[in-house]
Amino acid sequence: MKRRHFLRAAVVGAGVTAFGNTLSPSALADPAQHGTSPYGPLGQADGNGIQLPSGFTSRVVARSGQQVAGTGYPWHRAPDGGAVFADGDGWIYVSNSEITPGGGASAIRFGSGGDIVGAHRILDGTRQNCAGGAMPWQTWLSCEETDRGYVFECDPRGPASSAVRRAAMGRFKHEAAAADPVRKVIYQTEDVSDGCFYRFVPDTWGELSSGTLQVLTAGSATSGSFTWTTVADPDGYPTATRKQVSGAKRFNGGEGLHYANDTAWFTTKGDNRVWQVNLASGTYELAYDDSLVSPGNPPLTGVDNVTGASSGDLFVAEDGGNMEICIITPDDVVAPFLRINGQSGSEITGPAFTPAGDRLYFSSQRGTSGSSSGGITYEVRGPFRTA
Repeated sequence: MKRRHFLRAAVVGAGVTAFGNTLSPSALADPAQHGTSPYGPLGQADGNGIQLPSGFTSRVVARSGQQVAGTGYPWHRAPDGGAVFADGDGWIYVSNSEITPGGGASAIRFGSGGDIVGAHRILDGTRQNCAGGAMPWQTWLSCEETDRGYVFECDPRGPASSAVRRAAMGRFKHEAAAADPVRKVIYQTEDVSDGCFYRFVPDTWGELSSGTLQVLTAGSATSGSFTWTTVADPDGYPTATRKQVSGAKRFNGGEGLHYANDTAWFTTKGDNRVWQVNLASGTYELAYDDSLVSPGNPPLTGVDNVTGASSGDLFVAEDGGNMEICIITPDDVVAPFLRINGQSGSEITGPAFTPAGDRLYFSSQRGTSGSSSGGITYEVRGPFRTA
């Protein structure tokens, strides 16, 4: 039984706590391998330079430095991590800006038919806002990817002045965040070569002003069991947060993070891996490792941002590589889902689905120019799998 099928069966068949910490190493699966995409091969590039499977279409919804259509609002430079929030009968796409100084985050509002009805700023005056995460109570965590950076909690509907700094979540080189409503914690990745995987345990769920910061502790192997250990000084000075706990497991350049079904998946760009943390069983393993793909060249390199669909499929964006978003299926098959042509000096960022699961938003951070001023934000629409 494949790894994500096993998790799904365990949760549905026996309840989320039935397996406790009893999952044996023999239940761990091999990393995903190159195979045929459930969406079929990529077609010829469309007018936006994007190769897509049959039945899918793309459109440009924003360009850095240009006004978002019909709004008068100039889209930010270097669009990075993003998320989608329900908004009445429409939705809002939120996007960070990975620049210093300036940074911050912006949002585009869409009507029920996908028409753009507004755009606005939701965070100002921060630095190098890379990724982040959507919270169940409908806020956006925007994370600073700087030494001793902060997490900022933002209202997707704005204004920017309503954003709040969440210092209790730790000061380090933040990347992504994801909420676990079962254990009532927030997971975080750290973008350094000897980074940690963190969880923040709020004193009150839904309120992030106070709580406990912990790191995952485990051996040096690529699979096994783990525990959580408290970081004594989340402020990270004079000793960096990642260096305070003996036995903290090191991850080479933590990037994107996605939580679903008692599982957290996150990427590490330094070694082109996708990690799977099984929260119900207290184990971790590799979901993908480009050095273990055979035969042929690995389809996914430069792993970066990641999101998931209701089908259980993971969508992993590349920083470089072939400028692809690749899919990793619940059957452990990895294959390209889309490819952007003519933008080799860029990276793909901020993939996020609408609540209905029929539209995927993402950005090319530097577009065709290779500069932060050349960012392009796209929408792809089509028959995405729901099961």
